[in-house]
Amino acid sequence: MQVVLLERVAKLGQMGDVVNVKNGFARNFLMPQGKALRATKANLASFESQRVQLEANNLETKGEAEALAAKLDGQVFVVIRSASDAGSLYGSVTGRDAAEMATAEGFTVDKKQVVLAAPVKELGLHDMQVVLHPEVSATITINVARSEEEAELQASGKSIQELQAEAEAEAEFDIAELFDDIGAAALDDDGDDAVEEPVVDAPAEDTEQPE
Repeated sequence: MQVVLLERVAKLGQMGDVVNVKNGFARNFLMPQGKALRATKANLASFESQRVQLEANNLETKGEAEALAAKLDGQVFVVIRSASDAGSLYGSVTGRDAAEMATAEGFTVDKKQVVLAAPVKELGLHDMQVVLHPEVSATITINVARSEEEAELQASGKSIQELQAEAEAEAEFDIAELFDDIGAAALDDDGDDAVEEPVVDAPAEDTEQPE
């Protein structure tokens, strides 16, 4: 199907371009979302008559998106989730979660604007792209952790594997200290129970000479 684009569409074209797309893509995505019209003579004529206004509207919304992107780009949002010791989430973090966290922090972000190839299923720092306008996007980072303390450690650059290794090393150290304490206590007990043998004075030698 031939359509005329009413705005820039990534990997497809700019506003005003007439492109060939699959029927399903046009009917289910482009046209319902107001991104394109079927390229009939009537629609092409209507587009040309409105082109100046459409371009003006596009510039206005682009400017608003750029202002938001300047504030949003580089922001880090913490999401607390339960996970296994290996870092696998009991569930996942989706674009909806990212949008809700950004909105809670005062940014207007819709779940449809968050580009995510697949739900996040591991602890750690995950970058996500937020498309604010066909020509403007921002990158945010979702810090998925089991606690605020773990999130702070991850933000400092430590991976879940490093945190797990540190926790295991600390546990081994505590166990070693415990055994050292037990061994020292046992030695003290042995010392307290020891019985000193009485010292018996040797009999004095008879130094008198017989008469």
